[in-house]
Amino acid sequence: MPPKAKEKTGKKLVIVESPAKSKSIAKYLGEGFVVDASVGHIRDLPQPSELPAELKKTSVGKFAVDIDNDFEPYYVVYPDKKKRVADLKAQLKDADALYLATDADREGEAIAWHLLQVLKPKVPVYRMAFTEITKEGIARALENIRELDTDLVDAQETRRVLDRLYGYEISPVLWRKVARGLSAGRVQSVATRLVVERERERMAFRSASYWDLSGEFATAADESFRAKLVAVDGARVATGRDFDDRGELKTPKSGTGVVPLDRDAATSLAEGLEGAAFAVQSVDTKPYTRRPAAPFTTSTLQQEASRKLRWSSKSTMQVAQRLYENGYITYMRTDSVFLSNEAVNAARKQAAELYGADAVPAKPRLYKGKSDTAQEAHEAIRPAGDSFRRPVDVRSQLGADEFKLYELIWKRTVASQMADAKGSTASVRLSGQARDGRTAEFSASGTVITFRGFMAAYEEGRDISPAEEAENEAERRLPVLKVADPLTGKAIEASGHETSPPPRYTEASIVAELEAREIGRPSTYAPTISTIMDRGYVTKRGGALVPSWIAFSVIRLLEEHFARYVDYDFTARLEDDLDEIAKGHLARSAWLRKFYFGEGQEAAGLQAVVENLGDIDARAINSVEIAPGIVLRVGKYGPYLEKPLPADAPEGTEPQRANVPEDLAPDELTAEKARELMEAAGPEERELGVDPETGRAIVAKDGRYGAYVTEVIHEPTPEELAALPVEYYKNGKPKPPKKPVKERPRTGSLFKSMSVETVTLEEALRLIRLPRVLGTDAEGTEITVQNGRFGPYLKKGSDSRSIGSEEEIFTITLEQALEIYSQPKQRGGRTAAPPLAEFGDDPVTEKPIVVKEGRFGPYITDGVTNITVPRDTAIEELTRERAVELLAEKRAKGPVKRGAKKPAARRPAAKKK
Repeated sequence: MPPKAKEKTGKKLVIVESPAKSKSIAKYLGEGFVVDASVGHIRDLPQPSELPAELKKTSVGKFAVDIDNDFEPYYVVYPDKKKRVADLKAQLKDADALYLATDADREGEAIAWHLLQVLKPKVPVYRMAFTEITKEGIARALENIRELDTDLVDAQETRRVLDRLYGYEISPVLWRKVARGLSAGRVQSVATRLVVERERERMAFRSASYWDLSGEFATAADESFRAKLVAVDGARVATGRDFDDRGELKTPKSGTGVVPLDRDAATSLAEGLEGAAFAVQSVDTKPYTRRPAAPFTTSTLQQEASRKLRWSSKSTMQVAQRLYENGYITYMRTDSVFLSNEAVNAARKQAAELYGADAVPAKPRLYKGKSDTAQEAHEAIRPAGDSFRRPVDVRSQLGADEFKLYELIWKRTVASQMADAKGSTASVRLSGQARDGRTAEFSASGTVITFRGFMAAYEEGRDISPAEEAENEAERRLPVLKVADPLTGKAIEASGHETSPPPRYTEASIVAELEAREIGRPSTYAPTISTIMDRGYVTKRGGALVPSWIAFSVIRLLEEHFARYVDYDFTARLEDDLDEIAKGHLARSAWLRKFYFGEGQEAAGLQAVVENLGDIDARAINSVEIAPGIVLRVGKYGPYLEKPLPADAPEGTEPQRANVPEDLAPDELTAEKARELMEAAGPEERELGVDPETGRAIVAKDGRYGAYVTEVIHEPTPEELAALPVEYYKNGKPKPPKKPVKERPRTGSLFKSMSVETVTLEEALRLIRLPRVLGTDAEGTEITVQNGRFGPYLKKGSDSRSIGSEEEIFTITLEQALEIYSQPKQRGGRTAAPPLAEFGDDPVTEKPIVVKEGRFGPYITDGVTNITVPRDTAIEELTRERAVELLAEKRAKGPVKRGAKKPAARRPAAKKK
């Protein structure tokens, strides 16, 4: 027990995670309770560069984790959370009890532990969790307060340290061998691998053609139905499922043959069946029963919202978070399909009221998850409360998105306690003989729903391909038929088909795949998908996930050199081990030691794998053969095609290259398309003539960022270098030859109105001689005009001003420039003036990169790291790649040392076991 403190006010401090949640909870707790929010995590592992100087040279320095002392993490309070922590401490001084009411999962348990470590309360501490923010839910939470679960905290800490070890060991290899700014992650790399493997399957896929027949058939009572050809002379007709991904016919498992029909065979059969007599060969009728789907888990909610609402996983979780915090649904991060007795009763009652008593089965339905490791939030996602609010009752209280998701959750929950749908399925086979003697058998099937049951409230969506959808004949009503009934065939037509490649993953299907493989946790799927898209590994085309070429390079490197760490089973086993730590069955430090250091000769740890990588051929990793003699390269500025030079090519010869359109998916870059792009690219450069001032050749080229002109600088050959006069030291010994300073060629981007094919030598010379000097102002400061990333502009010292069109670069006068500079430069709330720029999110910190005007000139920042724009670089010439590179270099150097050292941050207290 804590020492006796001074007299308290009698209030109890409750700390939750979000301000919105605190407001909702405060309404129900009433007097005596003060509810405040931590606003998420208050501390985390810092970047190693942010560590105190004395720790950087220790075993803590590489990861901000003490790998030599039980992998103890070194936590620091976020700079922007220091005031929040101070406010919570001030609140705690006047409280006589502390209730840690963060979310009911591992992460919530860890946040509660961090609060405990930082606040150091001297009053009784209780842990409680709300699965729903309702009067009943909060009353139940108060009745079930407990101590902090240190096993759950251990599991979450292990996950955090594991991800730090994984990312900080493997990501630098990607930086060196693929591109700066890339990252590897325990779940994100495996998710990216799934997407890349599916694209590889699509690239290797070869379509097959097949034909079939379909027709309309009528009974004597003139009732008609459609049927498809299934067999000819007793041999089954091949469908798309009978061909493999190479376009070849599979060997049938049974002894019966499979007949592929081509155009001639199909059309001749269709013609031969005109006027033929048909009869029913068999009729098979079976009862049909369909059960409702279980209530939503995090994973199934994301999948269904993707199918029915066309939402991303991230959007779904954001909307669900708002519904939970405002008391409309239960906690939205859960693996459980369990419903409380109160929820079951509420669902059954509403189902009976809305759809009739016969829509509810005699006994409540009980659902059990597929895994015994269902997470800590104990219920499925359902409407909050012991009695559900109908969607019509909350429509006016919710925004459009919140209403859509609430309605989806309400329907699924109510339907889960309703009766099975009932009906019958019928399959009929019929046959007729063509004029050439061939016997054709057709088949039709249909389902008749006689009792809709749960379907009156809700039907689960499904991920099916267009081909499956076309072949799905369920829900079709057939006439009553008996064996030997005569039928009349009409409009019997032959149609051709192409087999389809495996469908790309959608957000819904990749979430289902990750869950089926037990990789990661449903609560991590949304951020994982967002991460692989933000990193540029995956983009969305419609609803499909398409990998980039850089993702191919990343996955190839990981597969060849870190195979274990992108193995699906290994990644799933990591989750199992984390579950065992959460149950108290495994020790955190021992498990991390085994993962990182290994077990001697039996199993190498991550450290040994990284230290013994050997040589990695970066060129091979970043190359994919698309066609004989054409290779795709993943370069610093993106993918391009290249024809490798023959061995006898003259020295200095440049290989032919062609840009790859950004909107061209990898599976669309076929050998034929590659040859087409290479032919369209033509020669790599076009010689325009000679600069009369320098005697150097001027050429026009097509580059990664557009067409440009440049001068060709002759580099001395070894023979020419050897012929240079030899210099000697004073002692008479020959000095080694000086390495000639490499001169950078002058270049200039073509205007939008120019092209490589049409630009003239005169235009090219004007472009490479930019910037154009206009003169000086009254103080003698030179004014130039030039072209930049954001268009043409004037430059006077560090002051840049935009001008109208590119053509004005060669026509604007000094007087016109001085008039522009005589006007005040607009900033702030008025029209934003160049050259300040934005370059999207930094690939490491995921914060926006911007260029700002500072006290000492323009600088680049991501909000964490600042770096001055080099003096020799105009802001208009700055590219995103250069900005990312400068930030990465500054980040690697660490903070600048100034004056006296700050006192070292104190290590957090060790957890009590």
